[in-house]
Amino acid sequence: MGAVSVQDIQALRKITGAGILDVRKALNASNGDIEKARQWLRVNGLSNMKLQAKEGGQGVVALADTIKNPTNVAGDSAIDGAKVAVLLELKCDTDFVAKSDQFVLLSTKMAGDVLLGGTEVLSKYEAEIQELQLAVKENISVGRVVRFDVPPENELGTYLHIQTGRGINGVLVEVQGEDRTRTAELAHDLAVHIAFARPEYISTEEVPQEILDAERKTFEEISRREGKPPAVLEKVTDGRIKDWYKEKCLLAQPWVKDEKQTIQQLLGQAKVLRFAQVEVNV
Repeated sequence: MGAVSVQDIQALRKITGAGILDVRKALNASNGDIEKARQWLRVNGLSNMKLQAKEGGQGVVALADTIKNPTNVAGDSAIDGAKVAVLLELKCDTDFVAKSDQFVLLSTKMAGDVLLGGTEVLSKYEAEIQELQLAVKENISVGRVVRFDVPPENELGTYLHIQTGRGINGVLVEVQGEDRTRTAELAHDLAVHIAFARPEYISTEEVPQEILDAERKTFEEISRREGKPPAVLEKVTDGRIKDWYKEKCLLAQPWVKDEKQTIQQLLGQAKVLRFAQVEVNV
C-alpha cells in the first residue's frame, strides 16, 4: 500500500476526533479504508464517540410554522388553520456571514415561503443568493429543507435553538394521542429533548439490522480486548448494545428533564410518528 493521503487523514480526524498519529495508524492498519479505520479507532478506544461528523462550513437554521406564528399565514386559504412547519438550512463559509442580519433574514424569508408554497418556491431565490455571494465573497447554498404537514388529529411540536442571533438547531416532531392538550405539550417537550439528545431513530425496531450487527461486532471486539472472559462476553455486549440504544433511539433515551424516566414512559399511550432535526456547525 502507498502512503496514506493527507485528505484521508483529515477526513478521518473530522469524523472521529482522534489524534493525527492514531488516525494514520488506523488507516495503515485498514489499507486506507476509512470506514474500517473508523471501526479500528473505536475498538482501540481512540475515537471520540461524542463528536458527530458534520459538513464543513457554517450556516443558519430557520424555522417557520403555523403553531407559534399563525399570523404569518393569516388569510392564505391553502394553509390557514393547518399544522405545518418548515426547517431550512442556509449554508455559507464563515460564522461572520452566518450571523449577519442579511443572511439570517434571507433564511427566514425562504423558510416562510416554503411554508406557504412548498420547496419549489426556492428556485425564485437563485438570483438573490448569487447576489449575496458576490457581496460577501462566500459560497452560499440551500442545505437541508424539511416540511411537516400534520393532520388535524395529531399534534406538531417545533423547537429552534438560537445562538448569537441565529438558529443553529431545529426540530420538528409529530405526536399522536387521545388527550389533545397533553399531546400538544408532549410534542413541544419532545422537540426540545430531541434537539439536545440527538436521537437517530424513534425505536430500537427502526435500527437497520446491518447497523445493529456492525455495532454488536464492534462491541464484542472491544470486550475481548478488555480481557472479558468468553463466558460473559455475550452479556457484556448486550449491555453495551442497550447503552447504545439509549444514545440512538428516542424511546429508549432518558428524558432530559427527568432522567429517571425514559421517553417511552413519558409518552404513556401517546405515540411519536416521526421527527426531523437540522443542525449546523457553530
